[in-house]
Amino acid sequence: MDSPKRNLIILGAGSFAEEGLDVVQETGLFDVACFVEGIDRSKIGRAIAGIPVVWVDDVKEYDRSNLLLCLVGSPARRNFIAQIEKVGFEFATVVHPSARVSRSVTIGRGVFISVGCIVAARSSIGDHVILNRAAVIGHHVTVGDYTTVSPGANIGGGASIGSGCYIGMGAIILDRVTVGDNSVVGAGAVVTKDVPAEVQVVGVPARITKTFPNEIS
Repeated sequence: MDSPKRNLIILGAGSFAEEGLDVVQETGLFDVACFVEGIDRSKIGRAIAGIPVVWVDDVKEYDRSNLLLCLVGSPARRNFIAQIEKVGFEFATVVHPSARVSRSVTIGRGVFISVGCIVAARSSIGDHVILNRAAVIGHHVTVGDYTTVSPGANIGGGASIGSGCYIGMGAIILDRVTVGDNSVVGAGAVVTKDVPAEVQVVGVPARITKTFPNEIS
């Protein structure tokens, strides 16, 4: 007998949240109760695919049996999550059926793994990580909390990605390279050596083009 579906509340009401709805529905595991907006009050009262958008302060009125999933693409989602975590809900992890995730992988709370992703053996995915379409995570990789890995990015075996990082579309990070906390790897960049915390790197090979302490977190 199939297990009953769980009710799910999606934090975020932007275009990425709408895309994520497809992934959530295709798992067949959840019924989405609402989307939650915390910035733009003009979205309140509207619907996305027939599902209502509610203000963040109104989530406390929902039953605590609902699970939460944050679908804000920026690592700044940690602030949204921190705001609502105090209410007492648990977080769901959502993995699209087409993703290939090794049984030896450890996955944290509130993780979103989209269509066509690969996560190889002995890797560790932290809390509230987003792996977007067709992202590839090699073996023995560590991905820190609140990091976003964009579509088509490829992270080599043994690499270590810090917390709050943003890995751009199609970026390549070579084996055993470390990317420090709160850093950005630009789209299409090829990272051949370690990246310190709180910088932006772009290009082939990737070079530091910007520093931004405390701006991403």
